[in-house]
Amino acid sequence: MAGSKLVLEGRVSINSFILGLSVLTIPLIRTVYGRLDWVFDYLTETPGKVAICLYVAVINGLLLLVYRGPLYKVAVRACFLGVTFGCGLIVSFSETTWTHFGWYMCSLSFFHYSEYLVTAIINPRSLSLDSFLLNHSVEYTLAAMSSWLEFTVEKLTVPELKQINWLSFAGLIMVLCGEALRKAAMLTAGSNFNHIVQNEKAQSHVLVTSGVYSYFRHPSYVGWFYWSIGTQVMLCNPVCILGYTVASWRFFRERIEEEELSLIHFFAEDYVEYKKKVPTGLPFISGIRVN
Repeated sequence: MAGSKLVLEGRVSINSFILGLSVLTIPLIRTVYGRLDWVFDYLTETPGKVAICLYVAVINGLLLLVYRGPLYKVAVRACFLGVTFGCGLIVSFSETTWTHFGWYMCSLSFFHYSEYLVTAIINPRSLSLDSFLLNHSVEYTLAAMSSWLEFTVEKLTVPELKQINWLSFAGLIMVLCGEALRKAAMLTAGSNFNHIVQNEKAQSHVLVTSGVYSYFRHPSYVGWFYWSIGTQVMLCNPVCILGYTVASWRFFRERIEEEELSLIHFFAEDYVEYKKKVPTGLPFISGIRVN
């Protein structure tokens, strides 16, 4: 793991995420004048939307005053994720049929923010705006938008489908376990972890086989795989459950084969022996074949 002192960008991201999370003060103020179950109705009506927009505008203005250049870019992204997480909490704890979408908002925003923060902790040299994974790929963005569209359409046309509480809870468990496994993998790998597959071996790069890596060769991918499917189970999105499963499986199959080519090149027989003993952790994916 990197040094004990968190880099400046990491500290800025924490402060900005918390600042965004302060959007929770809006419903707290509102409850002074009414009951908690009125909060969601208030926030989804025009006055509530205006209040949130004004609040976000004020926060953005504050960030512009405090930070400049690259630090502002970090701050505005972390703050946006903090606002999204806070709004997700508001929806989750309001008496509304959108509760499960609130869980989803919290899961998605925390995943992206924690990717950046953990990278800042373990491998600050590789830290960049891309570490948020907000611009992961066009396919990733389209997949997210598809899930929002499916949830909205089905909620309007088949509302009972979105109220299968046991299924949403199972999805939440998948999300929490997947998130925990991925972050455990990142923390265990330390500076050896990178969001981009490396083609050249760094001097400090070592083969990690302890901790969660003693159970799976690619625990970060296993965690992300079940996290992504879990988000759709949580939303009770039947089409996207199937689509995410197929798309994620194909993506990680190709990614693992590409990565293992480099790992065999880096560590030769050591990795081949490790590969024989430990599975990838993903169903029906064995990795690159070695003669």
